[in-house]
Amino acid sequence: MNRRRLRIGFISTRFSGTDGVSLETEKWASILTALGHDCFYFSGESDRPADQSTVVPEAHFSHPQIIALNENLIDDLARPPEITATVHKLRKYLKQTLDKFVLDFSLDILIVENALSLPMNVPLGLAITELIAESQIPTIAHHHDFGWERKRFSTAIASDYLSAAFPPMLPSIMHVVINSLAQSQFELRTGTNAVLVPNVMDFDNPPAEDEAASSDLREALGIGADQNFLLQPTRIVPRKQIELAIELVHRLEMDTVLVISHHSGDEGSEYEDYLRKYAKRIDEQVIFGAEIVSHTREDLPNGRKVYALGDAYQASDLVTYPSTVEGFGNAFLETIYYRRPIVINTYDVFSTDIQPKGFEVIAIDGSIEDAAVESARQILIHPEIGQQMAEHNYKIGKRYYSFSGLESQLVSLLNQALGA
Repeated sequence: MNRRRLRIGFISTRFSGTDGVSLETEKWASILTALGHDCFYFSGESDRPADQSTVVPEAHFSHPQIIALNENLIDDLARPPEITATVHKLRKYLKQTLDKFVLDFSLDILIVENALSLPMNVPLGLAITELIAESQIPTIAHHHDFGWERKRFSTAIASDYLSAAFPPMLPSIMHVVINSLAQSQFELRTGTNAVLVPNVMDFDNPPAEDEAASSDLREALGIGADQNFLLQPTRIVPRKQIELAIELVHRLEMDTVLVISHHSGDEGSEYEDYLRKYAKRIDEQVIFGAEIVSHTREDLPNGRKVYALGDAYQASDLVTYPSTVEGFGNAFLETIYYRRPIVINTYDVFSTDIQPKGFEVIAIDGSIEDAAVESARQILIHPEIGQQMAEHNYKIGKRYYSFSGLESQLVSLLNQALGA
């Protein structure tokens, strides 16, 4: 077993906020740090310690040059030579910054978080691939979701780049996926094995209840003491099917508020506009709470408070999660961790990897049916029903998705990647 202190470099488009990649990276890093290793970060945006980070704006998928490139590489039907030239100019620049990152922090191993999986920044993926090919540095490619899982990338004229770097097949890379469906597809498409490492929560250390923070958050959101608080803890993108959560609120026929905790994602604001109009049309109160809810608590200079996502879970009465597609389902694990009942759409990964573990949920299958509405109503009227479900689910979560299980897997991954 390799017991030496390692210098580990995490690479992604961003390490910031409440997106799944950032959150899982934080969990991996906390465990690796507890094991005695040092962690460093390369990204286009970072909320990690500045002295451990290299921030290169062009590495972010929202950088203006990358957005413009994607409009040509992903959405157009032809690729003019000047676009190819821009790709390689950015690739060269990003490769130089990556080389410097590895050199400055004397890195022993890389962990690439989704930047070799989903082609949101093609030059970055090409640069990382080139770095690994030249240096043969041991690398763990942690894949959260793939381009082939998104219809948008199915007809891209960047297919040559996607084949080269999303993901790359190099001997010094160990590939890790987060669900069994991705594992099967990865092996079928690449002919290479992938290790399955599911997402986790720290079930060995349950969250402390903070009634004061919950009460303050409800007040900050404008939710009355007698109103029901339903939480939609996801980004605002179409595959989350948030309109079903709004429909549920409407059909409950109770004094109920839906709070959406996150900003719009990487797919524009059209969906958020649609949700606002839909909620107004059916006269239901939907609060877009991303300005008040973030990853951690914070007191802003203007005196306004920002609350942690955990505060939102603990303040809520019921969680809605009607997604059609998820790489794993962080919001589900978070709901279990914070001991809240949940209404969940039985998306494929939930059905194959999670539900068979024995979790108790209010399940829907693409639509809000009367039985689901009644089950949700009973939980809101009789909170003890939801609490019993939540306690049962916490025990199962601790058994299958704990930090202790991830720790043993990370030790094994490092040993394999380094040939120990």
